[in-house]
Amino acid sequence: MSITQERKAELIKEFGKNDKDSGSAAVQVAILSERIRNLTEHLKTHKKDFGSRRGLLTMVGQRRSLLDYIKSGNQGAYKSLIEKLGLRR
Repeated sequence: MSITQERKAELIKEFGKNDKDSGSAAVQVAILSERIRNLTEHLKTHKKDFGSRRGLLTMVGQRRSLLDYIKSGNQGAYKSLIEKLGLRR
C-alpha cells in the first residue's frame, strides 16, 4: 500500500526543484497520488477494509487541499501538475 523509497525518490526528482526537495506542495501531491493509486488497487480486492478506506478518503482530502493551495498561488503550475499526474479537474 505504501510506496518504495526508490519510487519516492523518482517522484521527488521529477516534481521537485532538486533531489532533496521533498517538502514542496507539488512533490507532496505526487507522492499522495501514488499512495492513493496503490490503496485504490488494494481496496478493489479487499472490499470490506473500511479502515483503509477511511485513510484513503483522508489522503484524497489532503491532496485536494494541497492542490487548492497550488492553484491559489500559480494557476499555470496547477494546470501542468494535474496534467502530469492525470487528475481530473
